[in-house]
Amino acid sequence: MRNTILALGSALLIAAPAAAHDRDYRSAEEPLRAPIAGVENDYWFDYLADIREAEQELQSDLARATDPEDRNDAWDEYRNELADARSDYAGEMAERGYREGRVILGAVDR
Repeated sequence: MRNTILALGSALLIAAPAAAHDRDYRSAEEPLRAPIAGVENDYWFDYLADIREAEQELQSDLARATDPEDRNDAWDEYRNELADARSDYAGEMAERGYREGRVILGAVDR
């Protein structure tokens, strides 16, 4: 019984920082929630397909992860895929005259 409690305690000490680290990665870049300029076209649906594929790959990579470095690599790859999908989508929409709007909150340097 005591060995089980010690093993569980050790597992929690290892898992807690990893879970907190995963949370940091999750909040780094969120997929778009709505199409640029409200235009639902083939590029929007391609973007959604790319996001779904990236999420499935992330889940698969995290399930196979054996250590924190594997988890970090999985999240890094996911963030890169999100950024790439967003860049491709925004570029296609910009070519058609639709710009992606962004609001940045923070101090203004003068």
